[in-house]
Amino acid sequence: MAVLSWREISGRSLTHRFGEPPTAERKFILTLDDTAPSVTEVAGTLGIYHGAPHPEFAFITMTEATMTEGSPSPFHAEVTFRYELLDPDERDPNPLARPDIWSFSTGGAAVPALFYWDGATQKPLVNSALDYFEGLSTEEGECRASISGNRATFPLATAVAVTNCVNSVTYLGAPAHSWKCTGISGQQQIEMVNDAEVRYWSITTELVYRQTGWNLQLPDVGYNYLEGGIKKRAYVIDPDSGDKVACVNPVALNSNGSLKSAGSLPDILERRVNREVNFSSYFGTPSWL
Repeated sequence: MAVLSWREISGRSLTHRFGEPPTAERKFILTLDDTAPSVTEVAGTLGIYHGAPHPEFAFITMTEATMTEGSPSPFHAEVTFRYELLDPDERDPNPLARPDIWSFSTGGAAVPALFYWDGATQKPLVNSALDYFEGLSTEEGECRASISGNRATFPLATAVAVTNCVNSVTYLGAPAHSWKCTGISGQQQIEMVNDAEVRYWSITTELVYRQTGWNLQLPDVGYNYLEGGIKKRAYVIDPDSGDKVACVNPVALNSNGSLKSAGSLPDILERRVNREVNFSSYFGTPSWL
């Protein structure tokens, strides 16, 4: 079977409603030497494939092809091409060549309440006797970044390596340990690209940013303290007997484990419990940065 000739016929259309993307159609008639044409040969003869731009309106691309045999006679075929406006990230017909797509959302997350704001000054959240309030929590701003992309195989090794890790250096304008990878998920997909079957994995990576970072913030307080290398129990003086009584509340400590002087506010220790990796080398950055 061969295509003897072809020509574009009248019946082209263009629809563009205000505020909506345009669509267009083109129609072709092919003369055949057989009543059972090969779809692949018909498409190859016209040279119009998925993703091809419209000859007049290059911003819309071919997204759908329809072939009708026996129109208007058994030795003819009518082919209709539909053109639509696609997102720039989706125009490549090969799913593995499309760039990753980023999306962001914000919300709140519960964190331990260790500070309060006195005007523009941040101060430790303690009572009048400088004891921390235990078990209090508050909310802080949280930003979630979702990275959607296509991969030939599921990146299992990468998923294991980066899940629950924090950024080791500045990433998306935030300092180290502000972003955390909460996981990578994937689902198998199949697309037909110009008569060829393409199998791939649709991957989504979730990153979460917190204002105070992901390191644990711990008041440097305790029931015991160090003196001369010996651990001793913190105490208070009984006002009636003058005896030393073991503290029922933790007391503020210096960095060497000794007791802070009376009236001193506790320091906040910062401890990283998550492994750190370079996020840029694993996830890259959005194209607009």
